[in-house]
Amino acid sequence: MNPYAFITGATSGIGLATAKALAASHYDLVLAARNTEKLANVKTDIEKESGVKVTTYALDVQDREAIKEVTSQVLDTFGAPDVLVNDAGLARGLEPYQDTAPEDTMEMIDTNIKGLFLVTRAFLPAMVKENKGHVVNLGSTAGLYAYAGAAVYCATKAAVKTFSDGLRIDVMASDVKITTIQPGLVETPFSEVRFHGDTKRAASVYAGIDALQAEDIADVIAFVVSRPKRVQISDVVIMAAQQGTGFLVSKK
Repeated sequence: MNPYAFITGATSGIGLATAKALAASHYDLVLAARNTEKLANVKTDIEKESGVKVTTYALDVQDREAIKEVTSQVLDTFGAPDVLVNDAGLARGLEPYQDTAPEDTMEMIDTNIKGLFLVTRAFLPAMVKENKGHVVNLGSTAGLYAYAGAAVYCATKAAVKTFSDGLRIDVMASDVKITTIQPGLVETPFSEVRFHGDTKRAASVYAGIDALQAEDIADVIAFVVSRPKRVQISDVVIMAAQQGTGFLVSKK
């Protein structure tokens, strides 16, 4: 049997690219996301391209009861995941905190922190019990370097980083590994989501710089989870060539 990976946020961006990269490494996939139509298309494409088994679940990680239901079904059917990729996350807006919409603040907290924490909590006991598995949490350089207009988003990604560090301590007597992936400027639908569908404004974020692509991050994730049992890569920071720290970039 192939090992399997459970991936949230699996229908676009880094989540989708990671699904394809792990499929190419002969992982079966259990993919979760909110859009069922996109999930069905991803399943068809990856199974056709890679020949691995792909199972999909509709899941909004803001929904605590849905997390319980889906993860329970997954554990009953497949057992503990060999790789858990917590990719689901988002940013909303780029205005000063005093002008931030409260609903945007709560959506970022509920998705980036609570959702990631609860999905991990649902799977981790089984991973520790079976003494196997690798948790890969998608952080961001925003969790290391704050930038203007992103106080809440940066705080959520800082939480992912320190949460992962705490997890690594909690499971260190086992063979479960914990990695935080912290990308910089990656050209994905991220900015379009941040700006509530404003495609012109989203495109301006990547203008004048050779931004990272989702596949670049997926390649790193595939490498990290393929290391020998003795090797645990705790953190990876990945930035575009013309990116200094966080939101500091040189544009042509």
